[in-house]
Amino acid sequence: MRIVHQEQAIHVIGIELRTSNDEAFRSIPQHWERFSRERVLEQLPPQPAPEVYAVYTHFENAGRDNRGVYSLVIGAPAAPGTPLPPGMVRAVAPASRCAAFDVPAGRHDLVGAAWQEIWARTDLDRTFVADYEHYRPDGGIEILVGLREARG
Repeated sequence: MRIVHQEQAIHVIGIELRTSNDEAFRSIPQHWERFSRERVLEQLPPQPAPEVYAVYTHFENAGRDNRGVYSLVIGAPAAPGTPLPPGMVRAVAPASRCAAFDVPAGRHDLVGAAWQEIWARTDLDRTFVADYEHYRPDGGIEILVGLREARG
């Protein structure tokens, strides 16, 4: 894990799922299948290199915890104000301090296990506003969780 400072908000347009941690291991793989089946990236403005973001946001207990329901928006970055294609939503990961966790490149199958390790940690002062997975064109995968600003 490393601490990074996301200097700018990331705006993502994609498809939304409302789910909970109790349902995540069933509902999230189905949501990824939908993303692929509906060719979501092809419906979005072209990118120089295809990047995919999976943003976890709109927590039922925003600012407190990830118990309850939340949204998962899978899509691609877009400029603020970009028109939404039919059936899609916008999610924003605000500029913030984040804990970044790398998942081995190309190992999508290890993302769920990485989240379980993150959930088990008690040393992260999380914001529960927006966390996200970033899938880079080179196969790299990174999970970023929002942290409260360091005190002191």
